[in-house]
Amino acid sequence: MITPSQSRAARALVEWSREQLAEVSRVALRTIVDFERGARAPREVTLLAIERAFSDAGIAFLDGDYSGSGGPGVRLVAPAGKSIDADDTQTVQYREHLVNDAPPGAGG
Repeated sequence: MITPSQSRAARALVEWSREQLAEVSRVALRTIVDFERGARAPREVTLLAIERAFSDAGIAFLDGDYSGSGGPGVRLVAPAGKSIDADDTQTVQYREHLVNDAPPGAGG
């Protein structure tokens, strides 16, 4: 489950106010305010709704149990369905890398 700090950090990454998070997640604003302040822990189903709203906006939650752990955190990733392909207009290709000048069987 996400922590209050992760919720605040995720909101900052997607530039949402608490009101926007309440609208997108369909969770009461008072519940979000209390959760982010650490005043009370919402029910599991409520936390899942908040987490799902952030995930749909491109947030990945880090639980702190992976090899490079610095503790729990968040990161911004491409939202589901969004292409992460390279922009061909920003790719530089040099002719010497496009032409095969190696003899047959040279590897690669």
